This record gives sequence, structure tokens and C-alpha cells, in this order.
Amino acid sequence: MKVFEQKGSVTLITKQQVMTILRPVKDPYIHKRLHEMNGIKAVHVDEETGKVKAELQLAQIGTQAQKQLYEELVEKLKLIGATEVVLQFGLLPEEELNKYPVYKTKRSPLLNGETDTEFLAIASGKGGVGKSTVTVNLAVALARLGKKVGIIDADIYGFSVPAMMGVTTKPTLKGNQIIPVEAYGVKVMSMDFFVEDNEPVIWRGPRLGKMLNSFFIEVEWGELDYLLLDLPPGTGDMALNVHTTIPTSKEIIVTTPHKTAAYVASRAGKMAINTNHDIIGVIENMAYFESQLTGEKEYVFGRGGGQSLADMLGVSLLAQLPLTQPNDQNEGASVYQEDEPTAEAYQRIAKAVIDFK
Repeated sequence: MKVFEQKGSVTLITKQQVMTILRPVKDPYIHKRLHEMNGIKAVHVDEETGKVKAELQLAQIGTQAQKQLYEELVEKLKLIGATEVVLQFGLLPEEELNKYPVYKTKRSPLLNGETDTEFLAIASGKGGVGKSTVTVNLAVALARLGKKVGIIDADIYGFSVPAMMGVTTKPTLKGNQIIPVEAYGVKVMSMDFFVEDNEPVIWRGPRLGKMLNSFFIEVEWGELDYLLLDLPPGTGDMALNVHTTIPTSKEIIVTTPHKTAAYVASRAGKMAINTNHDIIGVIENMAYFESQLTGEKEYVFGRGGGQSLADMLGVSLLAQLPLTQPNDQNEGASVYQEDEPTAEAYQRIAKAVIDFK
């Protein structure tokens, strides 16, 4: 099959060939094909000179994603014979954008810049490294420093935040808005509130994405200084969904001391960087076990993983947290009392978060 043909000394390119390039193009913001969104407004091809001119409409313009899309399309069109490419970008109309839930999410006050809330995502390369424990205790530490704090338990399949905070009640409704549950001075929203008897979540990605979006759109958060997101481990669809839904945020990567765990966690860090999030630093959890009898430290999971990860990502090692459990006063919750040494370590991390610019 011919991609282009020669006529004399001029390389010809047809409108049909240009449309073959443009039809699969997805809006970088909505992730739908432009032709499905009526985003290909006009295409003109001069088959004598090889000049191509197209008018495209996107959900957002003036962004790095638009610049990248422009460069990719110019390259592809020139490969099939275009001698000159002129691409003009405009905004899709509101009535078209309102068809897509992700756009509605972006328009929520929490996400569109109408509030001063700072997002703080807690990520890890794999499960079982204590990411949720870090999320819960860092949120409580920020609240103890006088900050207004919320948590979204975005680990949709592995939700655990309510149980870790000893929450036994459910959110309530105020009109069409959900009122989050509060514990230890922190507002909490989780998938846990919407399943019965700890049943497993067996939904597929799109439905889960809608549930996550509702945590931003339909929850009455009130005034927040920080909204922490307990991210799913790794770099799968749900983690990517969270990264692309929220605007630029701060992020902390959690690992254990094991070198392999740190290596895997570096992928989560690179995802944060690639989605324009700022990494505050690394927390090495379960760094050591300290004997209450002798005071000696046992490095049961190895040593050096946290610093290795911090070096890979070019950030600071914020803390090396010991392998401990909160005292019995917490009645099963995973929150450390203020006078416990580990709680004091979380206070230092919280201050580093506040000071990070």
C-alpha cells in the first residue's frame, strides 16, 4: 500500500492520509479521540505543494501536553510527505466537555485552583511497605501542628485507612454532598465506606475511576490545608489515574531498607516526576527493630534501601522509621500517641512537609 506518491518533483499527500494520522489522536486531558469529541474542526491539504493545515480543538491549550502533541503530529505528517505543517489549536466548547466525567472532576473547586489546598500523595513501588501507616500518621501529625487535613484512601483495592484510624462510622449526606468521617482531627474518605463486611472490590478500571472522581466532586471537604492521598502501590492504571486527576502535588515515596524494594519504588518516583509532581523525599519504613531490653538495633530487612532510593531520585531521605507498633491505648488503631518516639519522628516529617517549597 502506498503511503505517498511522487508526481514530477513534488511529493503528494492527500487529505485521506492526513485523516488517517489525526483520527487516532487522543486529547491529552480527556483521553478520548479528537474525532469522537468533534475536535478535528478543519483539514486542508494542498496536494500540489504538500502543505497541510489543520484546526484542532482540545480540552486545554497552552500546556506542555499540547506542545508535545504538536511536535508528534508534525513529525508524523512530514513522514508521509507533508512539506509544511500548520496546526492551529483551540478550546473545545463547554457543552462538549461537560459530557466527560474527568472534565467535571477538574472543574471541582478542590481541583481547579479555587482553594489553597495542597495535595500530598504517598506512594510506594509495592504493597506491604507501610505506605498507609505513613499516610495516617503523617496526616495526624499535620493536624497536631494545627493544619486542616483530609485523607483520600485512593488505594481502591487495598483500602485500609478507616480501620487504621479506628473509624467505625459511615459518612453522612448533606443534600447531594457526602460529609467525610473525622478521626484524630483528620477528615477521611475511603472505598471502605461503600462495601459491606470487608468484601473484595472486583470492579474494573472505569467504574473505579468514577468512584475516585466522586471523592473529589461529591465530598464536602470544607477548608483544607492538606489533602493526603494514599495511592495504590506501583504504577498501574489506578495510580496513573490519581496522578493525572490531581493537579501538581507534593509526593513522598515509601520503601523498606531492602535494596530490591527501593529499586521497585524508584518507578513510583519516576511516575511522579513524569506527571509533574514534586517529590519531597523518601521515608524508609521498618528500618530497624530496637530491643526494649538491650537497646540494640537489629536491621532485619537489610540496610541502605532508603538512601539508595533518595539518591536515585535526587531527593532527601526524610526519616528512617523503626519496626514498631503503637501502644495499647489506641484500641487497635495504627496511630501513635504524641509522646511515643515514632510519633515524634512523624512530627519532624510533618514540619519538613510544611517547610518544603
